[in-house]
Amino acid sequence: MEIRQRPGGVSALLDHPPPGGTIALAWLGQAGFALRTPGALLLIDPYLSDSLAVKYRGREFPHRRMMPVPVEPEALNAVAWVLCTHGHGDHMDPGTLPAIASASPRCRFLVPRAEIARAEQIGLPKTRTFGVGAGERRPLGARIEALAVAAAHETIDTDDRGHSRYLGFVLRIGPLAIYHSGDTVPYDGLAERIGAAGIDLALLPVNGRDEHRRSRGVLGNMTFDEAAELCRAAGVPWMLAHHFGMFDFNTVAPDELRRRAAGLPAPPRCIVPDLNTVYELSGGRVTASPAASRRRPGPGP
Repeated sequence: MEIRQRPGGVSALLDHPPPGGTIALAWLGQAGFALRTPGALLLIDPYLSDSLAVKYRGREFPHRRMMPVPVEPEALNAVAWVLCTHGHGDHMDPGTLPAIASASPRCRFLVPRAEIARAEQIGLPKTRTFGVGAGERRPLGARIEALAVAAAHETIDTDDRGHSRYLGFVLRIGPLAIYHSGDTVPYDGLAERIGAAGIDLALLPVNGRDEHRRSRGVLGNMTFDEAAELCRAAGVPWMLAHHFGMFDFNTVAPDELRRRAAGLPAPPRCIVPDLNTVYELSGGRVTASPAASRRRPGPGP
């Protein structure tokens, strides 16, 4: 796979469709991404409001944004799908998703089946909201498919029906496979699971975790080292770090991440994104390797 960079961020992505055979990707901050093919616009975990600052005003962790909103949700009027990995407010945002639903009347929403009730509670249209469970596949358009993968934030948690509350998604778009892990730490079987999918690019959180945050209800993620090791173990050639720079109590310094990325032995090659760049992806592997196919695991919890 090749990755080219051009300036402009999400505004440029919206204004200029990518050339045929490529996917344009822009970071929205936190765990949010916009992906555009020549025929479709998809979003993952967009947090485009300051709703958490309102919710947590006056608390120990006030959740004030450290970066600007890169695009107003009301301007997103041609979205085909929004994928939410779990129900936390910076991933399933009540200040963002209903506005997108209104601006894009054909947009559909894919959420963990365990969070369908929350999705409807925050105002998503019932007829356009679909639940998915770990191990299930969902077609999203011509040559676009999502595979849900269990995530551990910091543990694998299920509702009373056994549906995973935390998910990641493998997006297969033509010959390219992109893995967005959602909020997760490494767990037994994860590397084998995504290795079997033949991932070209992994979008991984790197803000880490500790007892101080955990004791106050702030669940953590992988560290940078754990994310890089997951890619090595799964044979993923490219990694893009995210889940930093949004909240001052739950971040890693961008300069430190860039230093770590520059010194990382490849593979994987690592990108530390910014809001002002579009990443154009091309190439990719059409299918997983025979060796990966032979070790394909079950769908997981």
